[in-house]
Amino acid sequence: MPILLLLFVLVSVAFTGFGLVLRARQAAHVARHRGAVPPDFADTVSLTEHQRAADYERARLRLGSAAAVFGLVAALGWAIFGYDALYGWTEGLMPPGLTRSVLFLVTAGAISSLLDLPFALLRTFGVEQRFGFNRTRPVAFALDRLKGAGLSLMITVPLLYGLLWLMRQPGPWWVWAWLGLVLLMLAMMDAYPRWIAPLFNRFTPLDGPLRTRIEGLLRRCGFEASGLFVMDASRRSAHGNAYFSGLGRSKRIVLFDTLIAGNSEAELEAVLAHELGHFKLNHILIGLLQTAVLLFLACFAVGWLCRQPWLLPSFGIVHQDDALALIVGMLVIQTAGPVLGIAGNWLSRRHEYQADDFARRMVGAEPMMSALVRLSRDNASTLTTDPLYALVNFSHPPVPLRVQRLREA
Repeated sequence: MPILLLLFVLVSVAFTGFGLVLRARQAAHVARHRGAVPPDFADTVSLTEHQRAADYERARLRLGSAAAVFGLVAALGWAIFGYDALYGWTEGLMPPGLTRSVLFLVTAGAISSLLDLPFALLRTFGVEQRFGFNRTRPVAFALDRLKGAGLSLMITVPLLYGLLWLMRQPGPWWVWAWLGLVLLMLAMMDAYPRWIAPLFNRFTPLDGPLRTRIEGLLRRCGFEASGLFVMDASRRSAHGNAYFSGLGRSKRIVLFDTLIAGNSEAELEAVLAHELGHFKLNHILIGLLQTAVLLFLACFAVGWLCRQPWLLPSFGIVHQDDALALIVGMLVIQTAGPVLGIAGNWLSRRHEYQADDFARRMVGAEPMMSALVRLSRDNASTLTTDPLYALVNFSHPPVPLRVQRLREA
C-alpha cells in the first residue's frame, strides 16, 4: 500500500476509534446517573424526564457510533479504490475536459449522499420518532431532500466549473478560489433568509405582547432587525430553538413555533437576549474571520498538494485529473478536522458563557436559568455529561455548568 494512503488509513482509524471510545464513555456515564436527577435540578426536572433524556442520549450515541463506523468504511473504500474506479467510469463516458471533471465530482457527491441516506432515515423515523420529536412525514422528508439536492446542484456545479478552470491556469489559483468562497459565504448570509429558507418553511411576522416585549429588548440592546418572524418548525420536529440570520439590513430574528409554545415570555426574552449577546460582543464577526482564516489555510494546503506530482500515485490512483487531485487533497487536509474542531469548540463555549452573561445583564439571571432548564427538558438533553466527551464534542457548555455560572454571578 502506498505510504500516504497507509498514513491516511491509520489516522482515519485512530480518530474513528477515539470517537467510539468517547461515545462509549458518554453512554456509560449517562447510564450510571440515570437513576437520580442531579440535586440542582431536582425541583425543575422530574425523574421520568431525566430518564427519558438519558435514553434519548444513549439511542443517539448508538446510531452515531454505527454511522461513524460506516463512514470510516466508506471513506477508506473511496480512498483505496473508489475514486479511481469512478473516474475510470466517467472516462468512458466523455472526452477529457471540464465537464468530465465536474461529472466525476458531482457523481461522487451524489453517491456519498445516498450512502448517508439510511442513517438520516434512521435518525428521523427511528430515534426521533421513538422519542416523540419527529413530525416529518415521509413525503415531506423526500421533498426536502430533493429540494436540497436541487439547490446544491444549482450552486456547486457553476462553482466547480470555475474552480477547475482556475486550477488549469498558471499561478496561485487557490488565492482566487479562497476569495470566491469568502464572497459566497457573505452572499449566502444575505440570500439564505430571503430566498432559501422560505423554500423549506413558512415565516410569519410575530405579533402581540411578545413582539412588544422583544422590541423593548432590542431597543435596550441597541439592535436593529429587519423583522421578527415565527417559523413553522412544528411541521417537522418538536424541538424548540431560535436563531438570527442575515447581515446588515437583512438581519432578522426567527423563533420556532415550538419554542413559543413551550416557554414563557420572560424565558423567550432571555433566549433572544443571549442571541443578541453574540452580535453585541462581535462573536459573529469573530466567527466569520475564523472561517475565512481556516478557508485560507485549507485552500493553501489543497493548492500546494494539487501541484505535487506524487499526490495521486501516493494514493494508488493511476488516473490523472485536477478533479482527482482536488478531492484527494481535500481528503488529506480533512484529517486535521478533529483537532481543529476541539479548538473551535473551546472558543465557541467561551462565547456561549459571554452571551449568557450578556443576557443576565439585560434580563436577569433567573429567566436565563429557567430558559436553559426548560430547553434542556423539552429537547431531552441530558444533564449528566461525561467531561471528556463534552470537551471534544460540545460547541455549547453543558447546561449544569451554564446554570452554575449564572447562579454564582
